[in-house]
Amino acid sequence: MSFLSFTLLATSVMASSHREAPLIANDPLADNTDLYAFRSPDDPNTVTIIANYIPAEFPGGGPNYYSFGENIRYEIHVDNDVSTPGDDVTYRFTFSKVNEDPTTFFNIRLGSENLKTSYTMEKSTDGGATWTTILSNGVVPPANIGDRSIQSGVGLGATDYETLFVNAIDTASSGEIVYCGPADDPFFVDLGGIFDLGDAPRQNNGGIVRDGLAGFNTHTIAIQVPIADLQKDGNPVSMAANILDGDYVIGVWASASRQAVRTFRAGVANMPGNYISDSASWIQVSRLGMPLTNEAVIPVGMKDYWNAITPYDEITDTLLDEYFYNPELALYMDDDQFGGAVPAFAGLRIQEASLKGSTFGAGFDFTVGADGLYGLKGSAAVAGTALDDAVFGNLLLPKAGAPRSVDLWPIFHTGVPNVEPYQLATGKNGNPLATGKPFINNFLPNGGDMLRLNMAVPVTDRNDPAFSSNGIIQAAVLGLTDPTYVGNGTAIDTIPNMDGFPNGRRLEDDVTRIELQAVGGVALAAIGLWYDDYCMDDTTQSPVSNQLVNVLQYSTGVEENDTTFRASFPYVQTPWSGK
Repeated sequence: MSFLSFTLLATSVMASSHREAPLIANDPLADNTDLYAFRSPDDPNTVTIIANYIPAEFPGGGPNYYSFGENIRYEIHVDNDVSTPGDDVTYRFTFSKVNEDPTTFFNIRLGSENLKTSYTMEKSTDGGATWTTILSNGVVPPANIGDRSIQSGVGLGATDYETLFVNAIDTASSGEIVYCGPADDPFFVDLGGIFDLGDAPRQNNGGIVRDGLAGFNTHTIAIQVPIADLQKDGNPVSMAANILDGDYVIGVWASASRQAVRTFRAGVANMPGNYISDSASWIQVSRLGMPLTNEAVIPVGMKDYWNAITPYDEITDTLLDEYFYNPELALYMDDDQFGGAVPAFAGLRIQEASLKGSTFGAGFDFTVGADGLYGLKGSAAVAGTALDDAVFGNLLLPKAGAPRSVDLWPIFHTGVPNVEPYQLATGKNGNPLATGKPFINNFLPNGGDMLRLNMAVPVTDRNDPAFSSNGIIQAAVLGLTDPTYVGNGTAIDTIPNMDGFPNGRRLEDDVTRIELQAVGGVALAAIGLWYDDYCMDDTTQSPVSNQLVNVLQYSTGVEENDTTFRASFPYVQTPWSGK
């Protein structure tokens, strides 16, 4: 027998999201596509975490249908305590496959299933030092090939695919409810428009837009966990001091790892399935926290590097910080730079003279390369606020020329604290650094890019007329304009959609729109750093100016998934049929 061995060096397998990094694009089975974390709408004493892998699965892609990979560690990581380094709770999933009838080229025939997949689920509560198996031989339903393969007597003879899907939902010995298997890809975005140099919404094509993932599937790992199991002190949500209690903040990220050495063996007829073996140390090849970070913030030359490091590495590794302080997308929202080259973003224009007038002079400039609020560093104006070095050090005002360190940086890298100036302009009386109405608190600064969720924030009913896919931005709009909340001044109110992205991420949240609006300065406006067409000296003018309205009305054109979501766990829909 001849052997061909090679080592996959860490520098060559670093990789994460829908094919967004060069190396992971060649390893789809290990490719994180999306991550969601939200309080379960039908069981608010629990949190649901959904980690999706394998991008753009064509439902009819036979004869070898998509499946989780063997020799891959799929992991969901949870950080819940700023005083402890690294993960506090980690879930690991590993998958095994068997060909029940290797004599046929069909995936399913006469009750047998090829590439029949099962999984083992492990849990660690000590940063990965030790692991406990909490579910063995978990069932992964087959691909939804078509009616003959699923329902007929010459196939599996199942009642329908829905039955296979529901029967695959299991409960771990430690109480988590689990689903691992194929599902409709819940992400929605005009991929073709966005990556055609920002042509979203598409220009000059009669208003036609396309959800680039419509009709495609993915592979889902979904877990539903009691809040008390994720809260750092083991407390249920009923013990929260208020709906923004900082002790209920968690940071979530997902990853996939492979072993560093892979050996290929020459084909041997009597050794089917033994052509590849993996060995040596495990290397992280993919990760995902906040959506679109690696796709639309990190440049091509650094994407593989980003995927190789953990959020905890980002605390001391500052190599990537600049891409958040001065994001490339902001260049296309500035007429003094390249705004004219991207007409689809015409409604998104960043503040470069915010709050101009007698109080703040020329105002504050947040465009690429400007100083933002750095000119206030060390002044009496920021004393006692989150921008005071005595409060959070230089975390949020690190240097000159880093304008988005005060908004995009905390959104992606630390979470947002319920501390001035990170409160709504309601009640601030024109001073953005004063105390305002609280609307978010998911501050957890001991890691970098993670999806941060405050588990104490109440669920917005999906059938509530006020429910919005625009998440926290819509909550801010209501907190700034709705008399119900404005009349309560700086009091904490339960505003609909405070449980939306970027406070966690619900399946319905339009994260592409929200993140582009955020790059366009909408979070700055929410806390009182209004757009340039508002002058503080004009007491008759509303801060809800034309520029703010333009940003709020911006849409990529694709605002919802191509199918519904389920009302109960795992909330994602059954996968599309191959037929």
